[in-house]
Amino acid sequence: MMKDLYTFDSTPAAALETYEAIRKAYNNLFDELKLPYLVADADSGNMGGKLSHEYHFVSPKGEDKVWSCESCSYVANEELVEKKTPELPENLETVSFPGISPDRKTSYTITIPKPDCWSPPTDGPNWVTATQYLNLHAVKKALPDGLEIDTGISHSTLDALLTKTTQHHVITDRTLSPDSNGHDLTITHPGSSCPQCSSGTLDFQRAIEVGHTFHLGTRYSAPLNAVVSLPDGKTRAPMQMGCHGIGVSRLIGAIASLMADSRGLNWPRVVAPWEVVVLTTPQTREDDGVEVYDVLRGVRGVGGSGSGSGEVEVDVVLDDRPIKSLGWKLKDADLIGYPVVVVLGRNWEAKREVEVQCRRLGVRKSVGVGEVREEVVELLEQL
Repeated sequence: MMKDLYTFDSTPAAALETYEAIRKAYNNLFDELKLPYLVADADSGNMGGKLSHEYHFVSPKGEDKVWSCESCSYVANEELVEKKTPELPENLETVSFPGISPDRKTSYTITIPKPDCWSPPTDGPNWVTATQYLNLHAVKKALPDGLEIDTGISHSTLDALLTKTTQHHVITDRTLSPDSNGHDLTITHPGSSCPQCSSGTLDFQRAIEVGHTFHLGTRYSAPLNAVVSLPDGKTRAPMQMGCHGIGVSRLIGAIASLMADSRGLNWPRVVAPWEVVVLTTPQTREDDGVEVYDVLRGVRGVGGSGSGSGEVEVDVVLDDRPIKSLGWKLKDADLIGYPVVVVLGRNWEAKREVEVQCRRLGVRKSVGVGEVREEVVELLEQL
């Protein structure tokens, strides 16, 4: 299930303004979750366009690698990551990988500095070897528009496919021509120098992608002749497009995976089914559970002094099922993952005190019914 958004603007400047507004809205949304996330520069891939960003939760179960600098704000996904171009000696040895396009009309030579760990294959450089040293995402970006490389062709059969009409392209790593706007074609390793700052080094984290923003420009509007009249009233131009999405079902799964522990789920406040659950025992009078429920909701004139807690809406559910023991309800509450649990336990009859529990913050304390709402609101503000 996706939350999709498509935008249409009349000028590039307006489209970029819209793009930044959407990025701000996405950041606000993920900030509300109060969970660590990364925003990475991303490759637009088949969607097209030259500008896109991915939103990731850091997780050892993630399928993506997101690279970041330990000293500055540089963050990029595996397809876009680059490292600082080093100064190399003039007599540097190089290694070249041959290739050919799927239609056999274009051949390539891709040349990089000889890796320190280079182990030449017995049958010559090939694409099985190349994947150990080349960033294939970067190679793809370096190809002329509309062209690809058939990575399934072995070195031994490549010569037989070349003809007099085959066009040839040489693609060189930018370290071999530092004055050009070339591509960083080699694999980035942990500890590589950051391209953005002078002292930082790069490392990656596994992550789960949960959102993506794309500035598409006229990639689709121009071929479809989707034009708009400009403010001067005389000129028509292709619309500037953007597309943006958050994976809602993926987001729920990622949060559950990140926050679950051995006892159950741990939902952030803004996505929990309810913020607070009130638990009663089979011996609790029905009116007592309702009283605490109403106090938390702010219906009854009890408590609510202090940090504005009387003005805050608290989303509460009352579990007063008479046939279930308190122990069963506590385990059920852990499985469901309510942020805060309020228990009418042993101190209720004698002292009119409830026990407030928050597993995520490690809180378990007895509170009088007059202070419970303020205590719960303070906990929720941290979740």
